[in-house]
Amino acid sequence: MKTASYSAKNGRFLIEALVQEVGEDLLVSIWGGTRPHIGAVGIAEPRPSLQDSRRWSATSSNFTFTGHKEDRLVKEVSEVIAAHLRKNVVVTAGIHWDALKPKELLILQNLARQLAHKICRGQSTGSRARAHVSTQSGATTTFPPLRGMVRHSKHKRSRS
Repeated sequence: MKTASYSAKNGRFLIEALVQEVGEDLLVSIWGGTRPHIGAVGIAEPRPSLQDSRRWSATSSNFTFTGHKEDRLVKEVSEVIAAHLRKNVVVTAGIHWDALKPKELLILQNLARQLAHKICRGQSTGSRARAHVSTQSGATTTFPPLRGMVRHSKHKRSRS
């Protein structure tokens, strides 16, 4: 099994990720802050978009431990990675800093998006993933084009 590490930083905020290939699937652990932990788990499965069959999307489910707020993070990150790489993805996340201000929460959301972007770029070597994906929640993320980009009608995701 191959593993890779990624990080995203802005000022005092650093979040990190460890990505492990498990067969054709990916396991992603994201942590950061003063008390890293597992606060939420998101799983996502790629599928053709319901609105545009030429694009890929993802369906996800999440579990969040009581009192934790990483549910949106694991949902977005798992959906983006699954749709972009066309792989089943499990994301765990636990990020904690005390007394965050709303502006700081936006910084952390942006860092999580950057991290998802880095993971997609790093894991897509040799992949035929699309550069534009839509998530189940309706958010749209655009990544710079990747080499070998194709429409899903020509290359469907294969599973053994």
